[in-house]
Amino acid sequence: MKFNRLGLWVFVTLLPLATSAARFDFLLLNDRELEVREGEQRVFVYNFGVQCPSNVPPPYACSSFVHPLYGPDGEVLTDAFPADHFHHRGIFWAWPHVRSGDQEADLWLLKGIRHEFERWLCQETRRGRALLGVQNAWRLGARKVAEEQVWFRIGPATRDGRAIDVELILKAVDAPLTLRGAEGKSYGGLTVRFAARNGQPVITVPGGRSTNDLLVTRLAWADYSARFGGQWSPSGVTVMVAPQHPGYPPEWMTRHYGALCVGWPGVNARTLPAGESVRLRYRLWIHRGAPDPGTLQEVYERFAQDRSNLAPLAVEVWCPPRS
Repeated sequence: MKFNRLGLWVFVTLLPLATSAARFDFLLLNDRELEVREGEQRVFVYNFGVQCPSNVPPPYACSSFVHPLYGPDGEVLTDAFPADHFHHRGIFWAWPHVRSGDQEADLWLLKGIRHEFERWLCQETRRGRALLGVQNAWRLGARKVAEEQVWFRIGPATRDGRAIDVELILKAVDAPLTLRGAEGKSYGGLTVRFAARNGQPVITVPGGRSTNDLLVTRLAWADYSARFGGQWSPSGVTVMVAPQHPGYPPEWMTRHYGALCVGWPGVNARTLPAGESVRLRYRLWIHRGAPDPGTLQEVYERFAQDRSNLAPLAVEVWCPPRS
């Protein structure tokens, strides 16, 4: 196991005993990418440095997103910088309307504001789970307008799939920070862009299989299943929202071409006073097959009843005084 605390002590909640004997590793691939592995199995790559493929216009250069996310059999589930939406980047969190003081910008389309990596908070394995924490800044021009902590708790692979808890903690820095989703659509927040290429994808929500794309629809969870990476059988991801999430259940937008978008605060703005923060908790269930609505609801209920959702993934972070 490799880890880099950068002078930070991290205390986390106790985690259930692992069901897998494989250990987790954090592998620095280069100066922009950190890969999480369980044994020989790739889990995902966190892009902490700025990425801009040669076929992508420079204004879409960005950092602070997950791609690739790997499926149970090594298939790549996410897409980044697709030609139809250059600003889509794997698993990411961004808002089309960000206002700080008298300045407004668009973190969704990367107009006037960017994520900037600041430091690693945690890279550790505890009781068979891995915990990855990172701190980023939001810079509107030269100003730091928000501090962002991103936490991932990665569970071991099982016969059915893998659970990854994701937590975003956003803090307004020197002025009130106002976030708002897209008008009439609600996207703005945690988003997954999928890389489905084969066959008809299936989107499932608590009401059943969804044949139409949804806009401004309140949901506790949504699932996207398809055939990825040349696989003959489907796999997919369920995005689940913790009941403690503000405005629960939040508004969503779903797209069969390959997107699940949690909209928080949605079409109505939410302002964080300077110095205040908000905590957003989710779970990604990466699975084989295309589960039926009843199975997905059972998986969600187990997550919703998990008492560890009540506390932040990092219960306490203490920085020892510098000498």
